[in-house]
Amino acid sequence: MLDKLTRWMQKNEESVSLDEFGIDRANVPRHVAIIMDGNGRWAKQRGLPRIAGHRSGMKTVKEITKAADEVRVEVLTLYAFSTENWKRPADEVDFLMRLPQEFLATELEELVERNVRVRMVGHENKLPSYTLAALQEAREKTLHNTGLILNFALNYGSRAEMLDAVQMISRDVKDGLVEEEQIDEKLFASYLATKDLPDPDLLIRTSGELRLSNFMLWQLAYSELWFSNVYWPDFTKHDFYEAIKEYQQRSRRYGALT
Repeated sequence: MLDKLTRWMQKNEESVSLDEFGIDRANVPRHVAIIMDGNGRWAKQRGLPRIAGHRSGMKTVKEITKAADEVRVEVLTLYAFSTENWKRPADEVDFLMRLPQEFLATELEELVERNVRVRMVGHENKLPSYTLAALQEAREKTLHNTGLILNFALNYGSRAEMLDAVQMISRDVKDGLVEEEQIDEKLFASYLATKDLPDPDLLIRTSGELRLSNFMLWQLAYSELWFSNVYWPDFTKHDFYEAIKEYQQRSRRYGALT
């Protein structure tokens, strides 16, 4: 009974926060993508090893997932590990590869309760077996959930994704499954890892950096971009709500005249 009361109080507090921010629930972005940046600098400021920043950032993943669920975002894609991140020191890479296992071991039960569905985009072939096992378990246990899609971009690079699409289309043209005249934006998008997801309406990047870093270059063509100077471990649900509110104040024209 106490546990249910605690959950009700937490949800009530979140709802009050949403009302205070003046968020229009009828105009929430369907898909929010986040480049989670600044873990290492957050740790350096505190005289801590970089891995301390990554572990603290994992707590932010939980808070922002809950915030996205509360505001009724349909898809939350988190850029967790890029194809370029393999260049980092081996001990840091090993720690980052173990974070999904650690996060899902502690949070999967609540994700199931919240009706969240876990997914992943990126090349799986280079990921350690323990990372894949944790993700596969989460995908299986949340497969039939119908709420927020929590989509981890892991060992993901947009250029690699687009090259994969070109190669697959080329094979299908060669095999007679696709005619060259059929190739258009819609067909190309159907070969991407996000083929069954809406393009991001809003991209958030933390830590003050102003670049896309090889993230969803095709899908972000008409996304609204919102940059924060806050390092990811310090990014709160209120920061997230600020991004949503800013999104709602913009006019999306997709290249059309005002």
